Amino acid sequence: MSTFTQIYYHVVFSTKNRERVLTANRREDLYPYIWGIIQNHQSHLYRIGGAEDHLHLLTSLHPTVTLADLVKDIKVASSKWIGKKGLFPKFTRWQDGYAAFTVSHAEKARVIEYIKRQAEHHKEFSFQDELKKLLVEAGVELDERFLI
Repeated sequence: MSTFTQIYYHVVFSTKNRERVLTANRREDLYPYIWGIIQNHQSHLYRIGGAEDHLHLLTSLHPTVTLADLVKDIKVASSKWIGKKGLFPKFTRWQDGYAAFTVSHAEKARVIEYIKRQAEHHKEFSFQDELKKLLVEAGVELDERFLI
């Protein structure tokens, strides 16, 4: 028998110290690079988006790929690529850690739309407020010391 999975992950991670360095005009250059990393892991990217200080991904993974390995590879490779290309001159690196939430098939379209509207969303809400809300909605216990 083959392996069959349908697990969508909404992944969120930020720049080091939540520095607002991911300028809107250059984020569109970063997204295809991250998509390529995900494809190299035989996984699928449904949507990527973000703001000046963080990114959101909706992805599904090949059954042989772990979420931790994928996120690590995205962060390491994209950090090097950003530095090499000079894409975001003030970017130093990604923050340690990430948030990830499973998404049901029924919620997939809603999460895609949510990720598409990140620029609008962050006119009203900070990344920290957004992350707290996502964690609470997912039932994840949080220690606010680690949200800094």
